[in-house]
Amino acid sequence: MMQAVLLLAWIGQACFTLQVGETRIVLDPVPAKLGYFAGPFEADVVTVSHEHFDHNALEIVAGKPQVLRGLTADGKDWSPVHFENKDVKITSIPVYHDDVQGAKRGKNAMFLIEAHGLRILHTGDLGHLLSPETLKQVGKVDVLLICVGGYYTVDGRGARAVIEQLKPRVVVPMHYKTDPKSELPIATEADFLAGWKHVKRADTNELALTADLSEYPADEPTVLVLPPKKPGEQAPKGQ
Repeated sequence: MMQAVLLLAWIGQACFTLQVGETRIVLDPVPAKLGYFAGPFEADVVTVSHEHFDHNALEIVAGKPQVLRGLTADGKDWSPVHFENKDVKITSIPVYHDDVQGAKRGKNAMFLIEAHGLRILHTGDLGHLLSPETLKQVGKVDVLLICVGGYYTVDGRGARAVIEQLKPRVVVPMHYKTDPKSELPIATEADFLAGWKHVKRADTNELALTADLSEYPADEPTVLVLPPKKPGEQAPKGQ
C-alpha cells in the first residue's frame, strides 16, 4: 500500500507551503519586498505565527482561505487555534518572540500540523528554549521548521538547543539571510550547519514527506537545507 505524501516547499523567511491531500496550506506568508517569490498562492488554510509584516502578508494568498492567527489582532495576546478537517489537524502553541517573556518583541505562536502520521512543527519567530510545559504540549515532532538566523529569533546555537529538546527526525532551517545584499541583521545558515552529522542541500525548494521517514537516519536529525523560491519562478506544485 502506497504511503500518503505531503509536499512541503520553502518560499523564504518563515514562509512555507504544504499540500496535504486536497488541503493547501500557507504558513507565515512573506511579502514580495523581501525578495522572495510572492505568489499568488491558492490556499485553503493560512497560519500566521504573529503579526509582523514578514509573517502575515496575506496579499500573496489568493482565494478565500481560512486564516488561523496565533495572536489576537493587536498582537498582545495569544489566540488559541484548534483546527481540523479530513486531511489535517493544526494546533497553536504559545511561546515568545524573545527570551524575556515578550518584553522585547512580544508573543509568538508555534503551529503543530498533524497529517498522515506525521507531526510537523513550525516555530514562527521563536526566541527562547522551550519550557517543560511547552515540551509536553508539543509532544513528538517528526519534522521541525525552525528559525536559525538570530537577532530577532534564536540563533544557530539556540536552534540546536531547541532541536536537542524536541529530537525531531528531520530539521528544515528557516528565517536566515539568503541574499548577501540584504540589510536584515540576521545571520546566514552557516553557523547553524556546523557540526551536524547529516546535512543535505536540496536542489529544489520542494520536499516530499512520507509518514515513515525511512530515508532519514534515526541516530541524529537530518538537516535539510532548501533553497528559497525567487521571483519569476513558477509556483510550487499543487499551488
